[in-house]
Amino acid sequence: MEEVDVEPAITVIPGVDSGQRHMGFVWGPGDILLYETQRKGTGSGEAGCPLIHVVRKDEDIYSPILRKLFNESHHIFVGLQQSKEETSSKTKRPQFVSVSKNYRSVIRACMEELQQIAVSTRDSALSTQYCSQVSILLAVELIWNLCEVLFIEAAPAGSLLLHLLDWVRLHKADVDEKAQEVLHSDSPTRHHKYWDVVICYVLQGRMDEARQMLAKQASQQPAARSMFKTLDSLMKKMPVFNPVGSQTLTEFDLKWRHWHEECELHLQDGSFSSNSNLETICKILLGHEETLLNQKEQLSTWYHLLVTRLLYTHPSVKPTELHYYAQSSMDLFLDNRSAPEPLDSILLAAFEFDIHQVIKDCSIALSNWWFVAHLTDLLDHCKLLQSHNLHFGSNLREFLLLEYASGLFTHHSLWQLAVDYFDHCPEFGRMYLELQIERVPLDTERKALKVLRICEQRQLAEQVRSICKIMAKKAVRNNRLGSALSWSIRAKDAAFATLISDRFLQDYCARGTFSDLDLIDNLGPAMLLSDRLTFLGKYREFHKLYGEKRFAEAAKLLLSLMTARIAPRSFWMTLLTDALPLLEQKQVIFSADQTYELMHCLEELMSGKTEPSEKRTVQEEDIETTKVELLRLALARNLAAAVVKEGTVDSL
Repeated sequence: MEEVDVEPAITVIPGVDSGQRHMGFVWGPGDILLYETQRKGTGSGEAGCPLIHVVRKDEDIYSPILRKLFNESHHIFVGLQQSKEETSSKTKRPQFVSVSKNYRSVIRACMEELQQIAVSTRDSALSTQYCSQVSILLAVELIWNLCEVLFIEAAPAGSLLLHLLDWVRLHKADVDEKAQEVLHSDSPTRHHKYWDVVICYVLQGRMDEARQMLAKQASQQPAARSMFKTLDSLMKKMPVFNPVGSQTLTEFDLKWRHWHEECELHLQDGSFSSNSNLETICKILLGHEETLLNQKEQLSTWYHLLVTRLLYTHPSVKPTELHYYAQSSMDLFLDNRSAPEPLDSILLAAFEFDIHQVIKDCSIALSNWWFVAHLTDLLDHCKLLQSHNLHFGSNLREFLLLEYASGLFTHHSLWQLAVDYFDHCPEFGRMYLELQIERVPLDTERKALKVLRICEQRQLAEQVRSICKIMAKKAVRNNRLGSALSWSIRAKDAAFATLISDRFLQDYCARGTFSDLDLIDNLGPAMLLSDRLTFLGKYREFHKLYGEKRFAEAAKLLLSLMTARIAPRSFWMTLLTDALPLLEQKQVIFSADQTYELMHCLEELMSGKTEPSEKRTVQEEDIETTKVELLRLALARNLAAAVVKEGTVDSL
């Protein structure tokens, strides 16, 4: 069953309303998807007809760009599994953070490539598809980055807000584009987006950039210069926690409160009352709820509002307090007028430190298992999922990896990546691999050898035999006897090796020469697999001895093939015919005893043929009769010569 990456064909279902209704179908990946289709203008008669809709059609695996995501992340995954185990996961935290960032860099690289193609393509449908994939990857990277901060890096109070600010800045980068547009205009301070840029910088805590923008405005308003200077001083003095410094969190908190009180005094004194924009910035510095909510357009999301609120109201927030601020920020931002999206629920679960809910919601919301499989594996290495086992035996990590790898196995090339994922699932991985490897279509010999090597490395004996048998039968159908014999030997299939050996012998009888001589000459111990294969190898050895004019050894081997009953009876006449040139040599090669044995074999062969065969023509019967007479004559002459020679030797 071969997967296809095209639109499904429409197949008429017999007996269904005389061609008015049709059934479309598509293979995979992993599922057979059926749905009923209708021709245009079918009329009202179709109104009550039930439709089978496409339930799941995962096309991600066939996207060339997303394929890079699967390939690159596979290398990161394997490297993580091969890292040495240490007693404490804390000592490995920097390594896990590095691995997490590597995963995110791969996501971002794919996202950027998709964006470029979406812009450059002229096909509107393709452009829409690529844009949809970009939005999904944006959400994936957003979730992963937050999980990295909260779970993998496990940033403490103080550092936590700094990481969340970086998180927001990374995923809300449009302010830099606006800033470039403003700065490159003829008059930046009069640009309609000027104050939007300044406020966006303040909302993200980017004080240096905000001050630089405000300095341009201050230089053009001499009368308000003192007001700008006051605000600049407040922004410059805003305390920022330094995780590597000697300052304690308590000292920072005290310093921040003094700064906050100073901002409040300036606002109450009306220092900025004559300039509404500067007053708005001062209110933002104080974290005024109403002012922040008025900036919804600049914030754009509730989690941006959350981080801005924390920055200006509680910068020393502890991880355990996040869930309260997250829930209230979402409630404030959505204002009970719109239901939260799946992404909102996932991020909220992360802020609540509910890892399993994050994984569960992502499994439901995303179109494939890539994200949850790799994130769960990394979290498991961080010892964060050890207590969560599933009721049916496997833990959560292994279950998700098995699902992801099973999906990869439906692809014509990505199945090779799946093998490594199964290898690192200790409980059920081998079982899944045994079942899935048998479904890989063996289209070419090269692919079969790849599959075979994988099975041999993992000692999957049954699968090795199955692959070899399949390839041997294919080779026989294509009349490639050498390849068929090679596969049957690898499969250790004695019965099939016997069958192919018989084909070789039939071929020899018909043409007088062997095909695939290199293979037969180098059978070695493999010829012991079956009696017929042993005979084939030894018979070829007889021909080599004869060709090298080692007649005595050739004669002895030829006779042993018959007397030991290794040679099939149907081939005896051929062997006796091969003995004729040796019997006709000037020197005596067969001894008297050997000649008697040859005579006995000939008579035994002829005694089994009391009546002419109906399958052979009269001409063939005459040829065989002539052969028998020549053999008897040659045997009689050789016997006489052998007796004389042996008698002479005895008398001496």
